[in-house]
Amino acid sequence: MRSAAVDGFELDYDRSGEGPAVVLLHGWPGDRTDYRLLTPLLTDRGFEVVVPDLRGFGGSYVAGIDPTRLDSPAAVDPTQYGAAGQARSVIGLIEELGLDRPVLAGYDVGSRVAQAIARTHPELIDGLVIAPPLPGIGKRVFSEQAQREFWYQSFHRLPLIEELIDGKPEAVRSYLNHFWQHWSGPGFVPEIDHLVEVYSVPGAFTASLNWYRGGSGAVAMSAAETAPASYDRINVPTVVLWPEFDPLFPRAWSDRLDDFFSDVRLRTVDGVGHYAPLEYPEILAEEIAGLG
Repeated sequence: MRSAAVDGFELDYDRSGEGPAVVLLHGWPGDRTDYRLLTPLLTDRGFEVVVPDLRGFGGSYVAGIDPTRLDSPAAVDPTQYGAAGQARSVIGLIEELGLDRPVLAGYDVGSRVAQAIARTHPELIDGLVIAPPLPGIGKRVFSEQAQREFWYQSFHRLPLIEELIDGKPEAVRSYLNHFWQHWSGPGFVPEIDHLVEVYSVPGAFTASLNWYRGGSGAVAMSAAETAPASYDRINVPTVVLWPEFDPLFPRAWSDRLDDFFSDVRLRTVDGVGHYAPLEYPEILAEEIAGLG
C-alpha cells in the first residue's frame, strides 16, 4: 500500500492485524522488512501493525522520489530526508489511516524519527519503545573509539559514494554486509539478499544516505544536542532497550536518559547487537504490549 504524499513524498507501507495500533520504524541499512519477525508476534497479540518504508528507502524510493532530479524534494532541500521530514511523513500516515494514539517502535533511524514525533506531537501517540541512538551522547561521540565506528557518517556525505557504490550490486552487497556483520551480536546471521536488491536500484543507495546528508546522523545530532528544560522533555511513556553488543552505542552512554525523557525506563538486553527487531523481536513485542 502507498500513502498520500507529504512534502511530495509517498510512503510504501504494510498494514496487518486488528486492535490497538503500533507503527514500526526501520533503520539504515534496512527497510520495512526489518520487522518481518516482529509483526506476526504483535498481530498474534491482538495489535494492528503498520510498517512503512521511510523517505528514500525501499518502496518509498521507488514511489518516485529521485534525489538526482532537479525538481525533486531532495535536490531542493536535503533536510527533507532528516528527522523532521521523516516525522512529517509518518504523522501524515498516522492521520491518513486514522490510527488512534499508536505506540511507536524504532531503532537506528527509526528511533530518531519516533523521538521527533514524540517531541513535537505527543498527543498523537501512546508511547515509545526504542533502541539506540538516544540523546545524552553529547561530545562523547568525538572520542577516539567512537570515531573509529562513526567514520561512515562523514563518508556518506561525499559524492564519491555515487561513483563507488550507487547502482553497483556487488559494491552494495560488500558495503551493507560490513555493517550487518559488524553491528550485530554474536551468532546472528544476517540475511541481506532483499536489501542488496532494493539498495542496488540506481539512485536508491544515494537516497538512503540523505538521512546523513540532511544532518540527522548520530554524530551531527549528538554534537548539537543540549538538555532541555524539565518541562520540555519527551513526556510520553518511553521504554529504551539497550543491547550489549552494539559497537556504535556502548551502554555507558545510557546515563543521561532522564535529562531528555520525563517518563523513561531503561531495559538492557544481553547477548545481542544493533538490529533490534531481528535480534530480539520477542523482547520488543513484550515491551510494546506493555504500553499498548
